[in-house]
Amino acid sequence: MAVNERQRIPGPVVFLDKDGTVIEDVPYNVDPRRIRLAPGAREAIRLLGEADATLVIATNQSGVARGYFTEEDLHTVGRHLGEVFGGLGARLAGFYFCPHVEPGDGVNGYAVICDCRKPEPGLVTAACRDLGLSLDRAWFVGDTWMDVVAGRRAGCRTIMVGPEARTADGLEQERRPDFAVDNLLLAAQIILADHTGSGRSDESAIGESRREPVEAVR
Repeated sequence: MAVNERQRIPGPVVFLDKDGTVIEDVPYNVDPRRIRLAPGAREAIRLLGEADATLVIATNQSGVARGYFTEEDLHTVGRHLGEVFGGLGARLAGFYFCPHVEPGDGVNGYAVICDCRKPEPGLVTAACRDLGLSLDRAWFVGDTWMDVVAGRRAGCRTIMVGPEARTADGLEQERRPDFAVDNLLLAAQIILADHTGSGRSDESAIGESRREPVEAVR
């Protein structure tokens, strides 16, 4: 379930969680007027846009199954974020969401077991199929262990951002990201250093990357 465009771009492939990673986490919000970019996201999107990155949002949106909003509401959010990315010189190649929740937790037909709700990798594999993307050296950036596991299961390298990143080195192995940093800007710098061959992103850097100075960009 997606809003997407089919086009190959010769930059890094980056899958992004939405709430708490790209935008501030306002629970169950689908009002574009209340959407604000998370700290570091504005400059990160600019940098990734300059590198011709393929950017795809992959997000759990159980509010559909819980009856809080509709799929069309989410398509509106996807179009809005596409405009935001475009205004920063980047292109949002796809907006993929899982509307499901486990049976018993929802109020409609979306309360089902699926393969797209993170930590399952279905959103990533669907985007690759639809957009013709390769997972070779692709990245998944998110703010929870579910993003990390979904990315790992799909074959991406992973970066955790936000408050949970501060304790990522204590997670069990499957949930531990390759990198843990404070925000999307630092994550973008890691990705671009790897893409240009100027960094050490072939090494696990949990903790080390987190100690880098953080520039909050709003």
